[in-house]
Amino acid sequence: MSEYIQELMSPQLMGAIYLFVGFIAALWVLSIVYVFIDAKRRGVKAFWAWGIVSIIPFVGLIAYLVLRPNSYLADREEQELDMALRERQLAQYGTCPQCGAPIEKDFVVCPVCNTQVRNVCPSCHRPLDAHWKVCPYCRTHIQ
Repeated sequence: MSEYIQELMSPQLMGAIYLFVGFIAALWVLSIVYVFIDAKRRGVKAFWAWGIVSIIPFVGLIAYLVLRPNSYLADREEQELDMALRERQLAQYGTCPQCGAPIEKDFVVCPVCNTQVRNVCPSCHRPLDAHWKVCPYCRTHIQ
């Protein structure tokens, strides 16, 4: 039987087998490097743990691809900043104390529940904030 194996194992076939094994080993090493770099970019706290998991040939890579965070750390930070900006823009106008509906700065009553949200100047009839003592539009003193 060993005679048949030696006849089959020509130098060309052995070279092809070595080339294939080298290619698989290179893919495995590249997958480990990919997991380390990608886990760090996605903001995973223990990116080294994912690297250890990826040492299990190809099964670790598949496990990482299934369980990794779905967005990069920079994208999540940008989304948080965008949400903070939108909240700040909404806070400029305010909300109704009764129903919580958004109120623009020149509204006197809430358009949803008809609650008075600002005072009105007795002379120029413009909306005023509750803490103002003088109307900034016509200089009328407010009581």
